[in-house]
Amino acid sequence: MARPTRVSRALSQNFLTDRATAERFARLAAPHPRPVPLLLEVGAGKGALTRTLAPRCRELVAHEIDPRLVPVLRARFADTPHVRVVAGDFLAARPPRTPFSVAGNVPFSRTSAVVDWCLRAPALTDATLLTQLEYARRRTGDYGSWTLLTIRTWPRHEWRLAGRVGRYGFRPVPRVDAGILRVERRRTPLLDADACRSWRRLVELGFSGVGGSLHASLSRAHPERRVDAAFRAARLDPGVPVGAVPPERWLRLHEVLTS
Repeated sequence: MARPTRVSRALSQNFLTDRATAERFARLAAPHPRPVPLLLEVGAGKGALTRTLAPRCRELVAHEIDPRLVPVLRARFADTPHVRVVAGDFLAARPPRTPFSVAGNVPFSRTSAVVDWCLRAPALTDATLLTQLEYARRRTGDYGSWTLLTIRTWPRHEWRLAGRVGRYGFRPVPRVDAGILRVERRRTPLLDADACRSWRRLVELGFSGVGGSLHASLSRAHPERRVDAAFRAARLDPGVPVGAVPPERWLRLHEVLTS
């Protein structure tokens, strides 16, 4: 009998063992009645998610950085020709040029890097990721506050907390629960290319902290009376913390300040 593979702390490995969660995750990652044309899996591990994702894809490319697990995966899916196991770091992979999805149980320590990779990929349609619950809640506004990254990318990407997963569904058991983060590229961006550039400048200025408040920061680049008018149009108090402004209010601020 083969010995179980030891967990690598350096790779931040926590393997999903709950089958019901794996099935629920697959339904979220590939919700359409037709199979996903191309799906890239981040950190296939021992194949718990690969098994549930495979029937929902025409082509599945499973990336695994741990060389000890690659032979196990290849043997497990040897009779599944549309599943290809790739040895190596997902972050080193070139994004496909054709539309594709990303899914996976992401090592908590590498979550930000994986999300950044997805956001930079022009052909990405959506990403469904098992992350630390706190990360998923912060990025999706579930705490009632919003991060710079979420607001900056909002015109082209929608962020959603699609579920929660208790920590006892993993081995070894992590210290915190996980969340299912869903990031979808909008088929039609909320702003055109020129407006997206001005949006980025506005949002980055607002989050800069210059002046001590969002109102003060925006007033450095726009007449104060226009900032006052924008806050009234967005139904915002001048003293509102920048993180408490939801995306739709930012859209109103941008509309008034760039008109």
